[in-house]
Amino acid sequence: MPTVRALVLDSSRLNEVGVPDNDVRRLVPRTDAVLAEPELAEPLHRLGRALVKRAVNDAQRRVRAGELAPERVTEATLDALPETAAPSLTRVLNATGVLLHTNLGRAPLSAAAVAALQLAAGTCDVELDLDTGARGRRGRGALGALAEAVPDAGAVHVVNNGAAALALVATALAGGNTNKEIVIARGELVEIGDGFRIPELLASTGARLREVGATNRVRLADYADAIGPETAFLLKVHPSNFRITGFTSSVPVAELATLEPPLVVDIGSGLLAPEPRLPAEPDAATVLGQGADLVTASGDKLLGGPQAGLLLGGPGDGAELVQRLRRHPMARALRVDKLTLAALEATLTGPPTPTATALHTDHTTLRSRAEALAGRLRTAGVDAHPKDTEATVGGGGAPGVTLPSAAVALPERYAEALRKTRPAVLGHLDGGRCLLDLRTVSPEDDERLYEAVRACT
Repeated sequence: MPTVRALVLDSSRLNEVGVPDNDVRRLVPRTDAVLAEPELAEPLHRLGRALVKRAVNDAQRRVRAGELAPERVTEATLDALPETAAPSLTRVLNATGVLLHTNLGRAPLSAAAVAALQLAAGTCDVELDLDTGARGRRGRGALGALAEAVPDAGAVHVVNNGAAALALVATALAGGNTNKEIVIARGELVEIGDGFRIPELLASTGARLREVGATNRVRLADYADAIGPETAFLLKVHPSNFRITGFTSSVPVAELATLEPPLVVDIGSGLLAPEPRLPAEPDAATVLGQGADLVTASGDKLLGGPQAGLLLGGPGDGAELVQRLRRHPMARALRVDKLTLAALEATLTGPPTPTATALHTDHTTLRSRAEALAGRLRTAGVDAHPKDTEATVGGGGAPGVTLPSAAVALPERYAEALRKTRPAVLGHLDGGRCLLDLRTVSPEDDERLYEAVRACT
């Protein structure tokens, strides 16, 4: 309970301004007295005075409005304080069944990556050789781990996201005043989300696009006929979040690699090696083995790491291309910070990521969790039942692929209420029910999910 000190009032000041003895303002604890409460010492150290003071002021306002007893100001302040000094970000339990939900930050980081972030948040040897005291190679750990994860890569580089990787390639090889062309199939001129489109991204670098084939069909001869003195490279782009079916054809990487210009392949989703659960999803090792000179990908998708753009060159000319990219002035503007490097290295060298775990969890396990959670909720008086569902990869990966999953089905009204809990819970609506899909919820969070639903009952 708050001490009496929190309730000491500045009576003389109130008298000076003519506040009547029975005015509610005389009951409001002084701000400095509340801030001096022992219970607020830790939040003040963790969150800072300004943020805590705002919470105190809000509690004081509630006292004046008759919504809060004066002796509960400290308690109300503690209840209102956020977990971190970044209150605009709220932790969300992803129960949507979308593994890589772009609106939720895509891949959740592993515990190993989070620990690496904490270490790197202070001063660290990100660009220093501690043995010699001289300047060291920036990102040596992350780059070394990436090269080890894809042994066929002749060289690797990292920038701040997947679009940046592609923009750097276009800028360095075809942009500016070079008047060079990028040859790309019409069916691969995709929009990658939030209104951003691959052709506009490439054109913004100063490169010219040479579109080949039709929207649904392209042949090797289309590429060959388009190649000329101004061709900088051939580009093959992952279809991201859609599929074209029916009367279609595309040219495999191995066939494109037989043509003379450098071949750049944007695989998008960040798989570094084949994934048995997603056999049709391209991966860096396979694409390099098929003859691609350069592969670009995202780090925060199926790789399960932080937002980053990965560039992997083949063992021959691809290695030289990566060196050109590293030396280009634009590379500095797209450089990743120490936090990204730390999280990426830990993702590559550490245990399976939450994304990998979610992808490989079997349906029987998910169904058992759903039945157990629904049973506990029914005992607590909640209309909850287990339901078989289908999860998706999301984040532009494995379009059209579904994963058998299981969810807890609740009345529809829970959807809005759960978004307001802390941590917030995001499910999805289906058939008039709010479904909490457990493929995207860590088993460690089942208890939090239970408590959140109970709080909304």
